[in-house]
Amino acid sequence: MDVSVPENVVVTRLDSLASWCRKNSLWPMPFATACCGIELMATGASKHDIARFGAEVFRFSPRQCDLMIVAGRVVMKMLPVLQRIWLQMPEPKWCISMGACASTGGVFDTYCVVQGIDRFIPVDMYVPGCPPRPEQLIQAVIDLQDKIQREGTLMGSEFLTEARQQPKRALLDIATASNSPRPQPLPILPNVGV
Repeated sequence: MDVSVPENVVVTRLDSLASWCRKNSLWPMPFATACCGIELMATGASKHDIARFGAEVFRFSPRQCDLMIVAGRVVMKMLPVLQRIWLQMPEPKWCISMGACASTGGVFDTYCVVQGIDRFIPVDMYVPGCPPRPEQLIQAVIDLQDKIQREGTLMGSEFLTEARQQPKRALLDIATASNSPRPQPLPILPNVGV
């Protein structure tokens, strides 16, 4: 029996379609702190135009983002803010560590600079350099899109804790170190405004 499909009908698996949609509509959340932030701005500018690759809208609300780009050094005082922003982002979410400082601490081998954000949040792509060129960040976005297409979205593989790279250690718990009562976490406020 020959079943003909009209020309305006595309036959595919729902998971493949959802992965294709998700990989071509990444909404980056910039966490730029130093010279890598300048290169991140150049990547979004007209010469390099990251929008050609489906990562057009830079959002500054974590609830509207699914890709965090950590560009530059992160000091210990900023680490709770970074983790809180990461927790406020909806699943599935991805992270790109841009530059030597975000990946390994770079030239700042001190007690106050985080020696790699992958100790505290899971990182999907690393972009080496000090600072890396915009073309390197664009290549990382393309590689991340390939990873999203391969992993799928509807089967829930990105929600499994075994599938995600877990942080090597958590922040020190101040309450257990000083025998004081455990501080209550701040409430997550609803997104109000622009």
